[in-house]
Amino acid sequence: MRFLPTDIPQVILLEPEIFGDDRGFFMETYQAIQFAEAGIPNSFVQDNVSSSHRGVLRGLHYQIKNPQAKLIRVTSGEIFDVAVDIRRSSPTFSKWTGNHLSFQNRRQVYIPVGFAHGFYVLSEWADVFYKASDYYNPSWERTLRWNDDALGIQWPLLGECPPHLSEKDTQGTPLSQAELFD
Repeated sequence: MRFLPTDIPQVILLEPEIFGDDRGFFMETYQAIQFAEAGIPNSFVQDNVSSSHRGVLRGLHYQIKNPQAKLIRVTSGEIFDVAVDIRRSSPTFSKWTGNHLSFQNRRQVYIPVGFAHGFYVLSEWADVFYKASDYYNPSWERTLRWNDDALGIQWPLLGECPPHLSEKDTQGTPLSQAELFD
């Protein structure tokens, strides 16, 4: 597996080694020793799957208590995945990095604690699988506004239609008013 840097050093893009033949393919998606050697020390305690149709935007989510590091991959379709640094003391505070993840490129992205996460579905349908380092706790979940000018995220929106958002994501908080990490 190759561990590739992104614009924010703690967010790591992963490219698996793929072994394929006329039967299909095989790849490792997680190996604790390799991850630790690459600076990803987390053990994961929960797996999640999100299925969404084209034009759905989910996020930007984080938990202020029980914060979660995440390992994200797409098992069908394609998304534009975004991580935003919300650690006030970080030199990359309020910066974002985005990556195209798809079943075809089989890339994964590791997002550490202290980041908000979201994605936008580019394909007709996408299944997103992710591991989390702590348990989901809805009472501590927070949502940043996906289109906050202070973040300046360049979402690759499709067509003239606005993204399809949940009620929670529609009500996201601007960075200037959000509960953040120190």
